[in-house]
Amino acid sequence: MYANSSVIVSAQTGPHEQLAALVARHASHAFLQPIAAHNRHAFEDSIAHWRERGAAPLILDAGCGVGLSTMHLAAQFPDHFVIGVDQSADRNARNTEWKGAAPGNCLRVRANLVDYWRLLLESGVRPARHYVLYPNPWPKIGHLSRRWHGHAVFPAIVALGGYLECRSNWRIYIEEFAAALTLLTRQTVACEAYAAEQAITPFEKKYQDSGHALWRCRMALPALAAPR
Repeated sequence: MYANSSVIVSAQTGPHEQLAALVARHASHAFLQPIAAHNRHAFEDSIAHWRERGAAPLILDAGCGVGLSTMHLAAQFPDHFVIGVDQSADRNARNTEWKGAAPGNCLRVRANLVDYWRLLLESGVRPARHYVLYPNPWPKIGHLSRRWHGHAVFPAIVALGGYLECRSNWRIYIEEFAAALTLLTRQTVACEAYAAEQAITPFEKKYQDSGHALWRCRMALPALAAPR
């Protein structure tokens, strides 16, 4: 049945007590994981395509899944170019449920986000807008480091700058994401309730139709030094 998504169940009842220490540690230590060659090739090809199209202000749709959000963002911002990144070959191959011709100002890329984010930073390419829509919540208490704000790549995400928005149907995820942004930028970021006038991802539509509360945090990131 449709619209029957289960609510997220977790033993965690609020932001993780280790979040601040983990974010501080990642901010003070270089992330040295090697970048895979296939991710570098995917990145270079996508940036070359963006530049060939005139290098319009860039929107990054991080974890774009089947790409429906990528197309919605491209239609919403016709003077931008949207790159949707997802590592799943299966999701990249699926029908996006988009009706009509795809907007010409977008591209979907199969690549690992951890590498793609760092390659953007390394290359000096900065998104004007950056969306992290309904990421895997990893709700177990021991999974904090698997959430993007608890991952070692998070300082690189923040250093990319631009307008950043994260959405989830798990309030704790957004409270943590906002707290991690506050820790790194020293600017207060709030978790806020969100109701989509038009759902732009399949998850957003299913969660909303299932009666879930939706949450988001967003901010215009200040200019920060790149992590070491």
